[in-house]
Amino acid sequence: MGHREQLLAAARRLLEDKGYAHITARDLVAASDTNLASIGYHFGSKAGLLNAAIGEIFDEWTDQLAEIAMRAAVATPVERAHITWSALLDGLDNKRALLLSFMEAFAQADRSDELRAQFARQYQQIRGRVAGLVAESLDGQIDADEPRTKAVASFVIAVCDGLAMQWLLDPVNAPTGDELLSGLELLWQASTGTSGSGHRTDSSTSAPSRPPSHGAD
Repeated sequence: MGHREQLLAAARRLLEDKGYAHITARDLVAASDTNLASIGYHFGSKAGLLNAAIGEIFDEWTDQLAEIAMRAAVATPVERAHITWSALLDGLDNKRALLLSFMEAFAQADRSDELRAQFARQYQQIRGRVAGLVAESLDGQIDADEPRTKAVASFVIAVCDGLAMQWLLDPVNAPTGDELLSGLELLWQASTGTSGSGHRTDSSTSAPSRPPSHGAD
């Protein structure tokens, strides 16, 4: 494993253990067994390294959600989006530290053209990945590069970001994945005049218990 990979692995561990705002360059050097020059050589700065690690983590998370959505036995692309949002909510409890680090990093980006551009590139990559899934869900009726497809991808991502933000601020009152599916099914029925959307077999199934409330870090 080269210095670049060592630094990324160390950054991922520290993002969970210490949080974005509290990590120093010396922390990264000690955790990776590298040197300060390696950070500059491979990532330009400490912030560049940390944001690269965050981007890598969220790329993997996107792939996990995509796998869940695409293997679901549902009939329409809208239902796949519902499954994605539900899976995201059900997995947030294990990603709280990373979400906090992401929000800390995001706040810093407005003060740095370099970091803002880095985040923009990461979102562009994720948007392209989701657009490809949208096109696949539509069985080739629309190309992944079309503006409409990218707009739908942006909408799907925006819902994910919004749900994660609400959960991060108030996990007790944020919906569970089961509650979200139940509510979306009701909306789907009212909008289409159908008796069911197909992604739930029993709308009376009780929702799982809510995640525990976390104190401030």
